[in-house]
Amino acid sequence: MPQMAPINWLMLFIIFSIAFMIFNMMNYFFFMPLMPKSHFTSNTKLTNSLIWKW
Repeated sequence: MPQMAPINWLMLFIIFSIAFMIFNMMNYFFFMPLMPKSHFTSNTKLTNSLIWKW
């Protein structure tokens, strides 16, 4: 039935769009970036490097 083709295309577009959005949200919210180890080990290096020695 060619009369039903536009509805089928619309449903396919909606389903794939929702699946694409869910996939992107899962990748965005489940990704945890690794912090550099030097930031966790000691903050004294960071504070000492900010002090200017004239």
